[in-house]
Amino acid sequence: MKKHIPNLLTLGNLFCGFLSIGYVSNGDIRNAAILIFIAMMLDAVDGRAARILGVSGNLGKELDSLADVVSFGVAPAYFVANTYFAHLGMWGFLFAGLFPLFGAYRLARFNITAAEESMKYFKGIPIPLAGGIVVFLVFFVKWIPLWIFVLLFYGLGLLMVSTIKIPSFKDIPMPRYGTIISLFLFYMFYLLAKNRFESVPIFFYVALATYFLFIGVRFVKVKEIKIRRPRRPRRNKRRRF
Repeated sequence: MKKHIPNLLTLGNLFCGFLSIGYVSNGDIRNAAILIFIAMMLDAVDGRAARILGVSGNLGKELDSLADVVSFGVAPAYFVANTYFAHLGMWGFLFAGLFPLFGAYRLARFNITAAEESMKYFKGIPIPLAGGIVVFLVFFVKWIPLWIFVLLFYGLGLLMVSTIKIPSFKDIPMPRYGTIISLFLFYMFYLLAKNRFESVPIFFYVALATYFLFIGVRFVKVKEIKIRRPRRPRRNKRRRF
């Protein structure tokens, strides 16, 4: 029975993504966003549950990727197509549809990455983070100009398929990790339920800016290391006289 628990959590993630798309179709953005944040919570614990129970396997890994494509790729793109790109009609769906393509490529690359490597860092930002940010930005459609959102939207897509190394935090003890994730997500639920997104504290924006600053610094450092790679000493060749 225990081997099915992580997969049930992953399927719950997928089901939340599907329901979220339905809510967006009915114009209920608030409840649709709540479902995406619930999917993020389920995605944050299913892999750890599998490792704790000792039931990790390829099936769970593939199932998790399929769920993430829907909940954090297709669903956020559907949010965007019905808000920021709604005035573009079918073109809006075509432009928004690029986001899940970036996400699908990133997940496919992750699936062929060695397990030891994925425990230390990710290549490119994870799709749950990118999709969650997109859903969050949808609530500011009246304040964020379209051109700024387009830069952020496709910037997140490019960051997903980039080779920037991001710490995975998978080695953080479960109680501490679960507490941090749960407190953040439940606070987001509270804001959504009370329609108080205007009261989001400044530390959220500082944390988000710090995260992207870290990505930028890491990218620059990696480039510097590649440029300054030491040259191999030349072997002295004996001259024949």
